[in-house]
Amino acid sequence: AGTGISEAEGKRLEAEFKGILRDTPPFTSFPKLRANESVFFVEPELVAEVKFAEWTKENQLRQASYKGLRTDKNAKEVRLEKTAPIEESIMENGKFEIKGVKISSPDKVIFETENITKLDVIRYYEQVANRMLPYLSHRVLSIVRCPKGISQSCFYKKHPGADNKGIVTIPIISSEGKTEEYFYIENETGLIYEAQMGTIEFHTWGSRVEAIENPDMMVFDLDPDEGMDIEQVRIGVMDIKSILEELSLKSYLKTSGGKGYHVVVPLKPTATWEVINTFARKIAEVMEQKRPDRHTSNVRKAKRAGKIFIDWIRNGRGATSVAPYSLRARKGASVSMPLSWAELNTVAPDEIGMSEALKRINGLDPWHDFFMNNQVIR
Repeated sequence: AGTGISEAEGKRLEAEFKGILRDTPPFTSFPKLRANESVFFVEPELVAEVKFAEWTKENQLRQASYKGLRTDKNAKEVRLEKTAPIEESIMENGKFEIKGVKISSPDKVIFETENITKLDVIRYYEQVANRMLPYLSHRVLSIVRCPKGISQSCFYKKHPGADNKGIVTIPIISSEGKTEEYFYIENETGLIYEAQMGTIEFHTWGSRVEAIENPDMMVFDLDPDEGMDIEQVRIGVMDIKSILEELSLKSYLKTSGGKGYHVVVPLKPTATWEVINTFARKIAEVMEQKRPDRHTSNVRKAKRAGKIFIDWIRNGRGATSVAPYSLRARKGASVSMPLSWAELNTVAPDEIGMSEALKRINGLDPWHDFFMNNQVIR
């Protein structure tokens, strides 16, 4: 596979290969080497998922792109794929159907550099749905759609349009007293529908629709200025974790999929938006007082030069933050991924991409007890 292997994944594969190297090819027939090509062989024990255009007459893969190792598959069980009957996978007019949602233009490339298609994005959300929906369903959404790919025009959407199949609308009174229609999804069908419509990013309110005026989570986004050392950002993350612990609040860590990390605090939905927003602002101000040379709570960009902005504003009514497991509409197809605290010093904020995220959901959930907390802010 000529593409799809990041530097981090390459290092991981090297470690996997160390114990299974061999001197001779394990194949009955081996393709001719290209000029100046260096090759080594491994025992056929690991299974990789590879996307490709077609099999050649020589039984080689054309346009092969590596998607990741499959720890859920035994190498001895893998067989040559056979084309499924058309009626099983394709509907009329060439449209696929997944979870009852008709999929159009499945081969449309969304992430050009990574050669990730619209169908890849939809399949990603299908596979992470069980992990993602507890943080996504029944929460008012703002979404980022890129129907022509991330290199084309992407746009935010927070009010439902005519294409509202698979979503639920909800009227909300704004601070000006005006009633506006917002929307949310309930289940996997809604998630798949949004992905079919070109949605890449999912951003949510910090409350559920059943208690819209009472947040059940508080989010701190540590947003570093351009060029800041990642180690300084990690120190800031630990500082905010320590402050929260002093207040007997347990917090959880995730990547933003961008420059910084998010620290998330689960809460019982008892306090109002005003109380939570004020509390979050005071935490950010304490961070600023603790390290004024590194941190700022000031929303003005001119005040953020050379510092980490402790973004507390995401805790206001109507504000949103990117949902756990959401893709980001950025080169690399990065994911806002839940981490264990032990991973802070080893995982960069934009390091986890789609294939790595899919591997991780087959392992332990670092946020498994997120909704078991009984934390309250008064």
